Amino acid sequence: MAYRQADETRRVAVHGYEVETYSFGTGKEVLFCLNGGPGLPCDYVRDAHSRLAGDKYRVVCFDQLGCGASDRPDDDSLWTLERYVEEVEIVRNALGLGIVHLLGQSWGTWLGTEYALTYPGAFKTLILADGSANIPHLITELERLRGALGPETVAMMQRHEAEGSLDHPEYKGAIDILNYRHVCRLQVWPDALKASLDDWNMGPYRAIQGPNEFVYVGSIKDWNRVPDLHRITQPALVLCGLHDELTPACSGMIHRALPNSSIHVFPNSSHVPFWEEPDAYFTVLGDFLDRHSG
Repeated sequence: MAYRQADETRRVAVHGYEVETYSFGTGKEVLFCLNGGPGLPCDYVRDAHSRLAGDKYRVVCFDQLGCGASDRPDDDSLWTLERYVEEVEIVRNALGLGIVHLLGQSWGTWLGTEYALTYPGAFKTLILADGSANIPHLITELERLRGALGPETVAMMQRHEAEGSLDHPEYKGAIDILNYRHVCRLQVWPDALKASLDDWNMGPYRAIQGPNEFVYVGSIKDWNRVPDLHRITQPALVLCGLHDELTPACSGMIHRALPNSSIHVFPNSSHVPFWEEPDAYFTVLGDFLDRHSG
């Protein structure tokens, strides 16, 4: 399937470098998307969500610093949640987006949550898809998911993690199984998702998260914003897949802590319901945006 080209691409100066931005549609209501990663190009979120763009909604995405068509500096000191928050604000102001509907997916939910708490006047709604606001809790959920592989497989994975031999075929095979169960359950992964994954910059990812989707040892490992979510009073929508690696328990925790939120769990999806169940996903998201636009 061919996806539309951006109506406008523009480079924005951020902290001495440049990031690439993509804008679709002409609407006054702006859906500003923060994709997962970190270090992941925005293709998989951009190409899916551009379907909402038209004369009502303008959809804006960008390749975060270090990935995609943006500059890729070799400087580990840049890979912090706080710096990425400031990057989001710089892009919003440089593009003149005004007060936005802010959507974060996966790592974008951590970034979006931190941004929302830092710049509470910058957004009118908050959509947190496939995310978590409590990384220690998420780690326990991931241990539960990989426990389903069986004790021998878990012991094998722990041994390779202890020895640092994560490139061993048996370890990579276990991660592949987890990815097909909990990242994308489609037999053939979408081209946009593969394009993002094939161009992953592991520098930011390792610094903030860790070596793979199921091991958190980076700077984010102790992050927990659940006690602060009550400060976000704008309408919020929490989304996830039933089989999500960032599990429904993680989304439920966010939903209960946000005072003005609703939640939807997609029964046949894992971590990318906008690809796995697109019609259902965009119906839920579109209805939410329509209720809170204008």
